[in-house]
Amino acid sequence: MFVVGLTGGIGSGKTAATDYLTTLGVTIVDADLASRVVVEPGKPALKAIAERFGDHVIAEDGALDRRALREIVFADPDALKALEGITHPAIGQELRNQIAASKSPYTVLVSPLLFETSQKELVHRTLVIDAPAELQVKRTMARDHVPEEQVAAIMKAQLERTKRLDQADDVVENHGSLEKLHGELDVLHKLYLELADNHF
Repeated sequence: MFVVGLTGGIGSGKTAATDYLTTLGVTIVDADLASRVVVEPGKPALKAIAERFGDHVIAEDGALDRRALREIVFADPDALKALEGITHPAIGQELRNQIAASKSPYTVLVSPLLFETSQKELVHRTLVIDAPAELQVKRTMARDHVPEEQVAAIMKAQLERTKRLDQADDVVENHGSLEKLHGELDVLHKLYLELADNHF
């Protein structure tokens, strides 16, 4: 299976891009969704988290209490490493399973942490959806109803824009209309179909 890794900073338009690629018949595997799936009640990763961090990170309904866990790992780098040691392998396996189940000519793995994690080893080519920082802030504030400082803090925690662009095989500048975005994706879609054909 030929896999394209799609990434970009917050508010860059990753969802707009993947929504359009879905209409072209492309299977989208979402790392954010996979990260939620692996910690659902009954999953081994959730059991391991409870064993490592205590039952107080499990809510009454048996689900992960994300806020309680967040408070622990943000205050303690070692705790964050321990959490990543539990979740990253589980997420990687979930992504591999979903990619293997894909029936489209090529698959897109969308992940905000594509370049920061071993997820990049699952892809054959990388696509960055890019937008100017001011536009990222504006879009995220409008979408999530959060203050500018919060968006700025999230952006600061993400990989630097230049480092992301340096590692990309393909870049779509998403600072115009949806039609323009779709047009650029149409060109790349044709390219990816060709690459997928020649992949085996």
